[in-house]
Amino acid sequence: MSDHPAPVDAQLSIRSYSGEQTVHSHDHAQVLFAWRGRMDIEVGASAGFSDSSCGLIIPAGVTHTYLASPDLRMVVVDVADGRGLARARRFPVTAALRALAGQQSADRLLEAILDAPRAGVRRGIALDRLQAELAGALHQPWTTARMAERCLLSPQRFHARLLELTGQSPQAWLRAQRLDEAQRLLRRGLTLRAAAARVGYASASALATALRRDRDVGAR
Repeated sequence: MSDHPAPVDAQLSIRSYSGEQTVHSHDHAQVLFAWRGRMDIEVGASAGFSDSSCGLIIPAGVTHTYLASPDLRMVVVDVADGRGLARARRFPVTAALRALAGQQSADRLLEAILDAPRAGVRRGIALDRLQAELAGALHQPWTTARMAERCLLSPQRFHARLLELTGQSPQAWLRAQRLDEAQRLLRRGLTLRAAAARVGYASASALATALRRDRDVGAR
């Protein structure tokens, strides 16, 4: 049970941003993290960022400016009042927080964020960029170390960040990407053998087994 009181007038939205915003402030606090992409933010005199693994609390009245990556989508909670929002701070974004944002549950999301530990300086994972790179090369061998290298992280840190972000280990997450693509290819009419070759499975039977085990679906 949280020690924080229920927030007042918390409104959650998922917004699109692009480009650069000049210095401005709000008469309400903002709690935000990236659903997709990255936002570099200068809050007061401090430079920071928010991506899919790290969020920010911006107190009411504090000046800030931002630079948004293309196609940025941000989870934003505007809060008129509420304890714990008087100081700017970073917090880790977990799979549980993303699930609450997807449910559009502003009060529950804010309560979970206020209970989250402060995030130290960390290198985030550009998950959408990694997915885009894998999409064209799923037939290649992708070890955890290779994916970690793409994110400029050690394998251990990459494993921890991805588990925190998605609730999945790197190889479980990779398997999900492969099976998602395999299902798309099969719906387009590719044979099981051709789809298996495209997404990195050694044979049609190996792909069929994975689909039955992980998705409870047959190749048809």
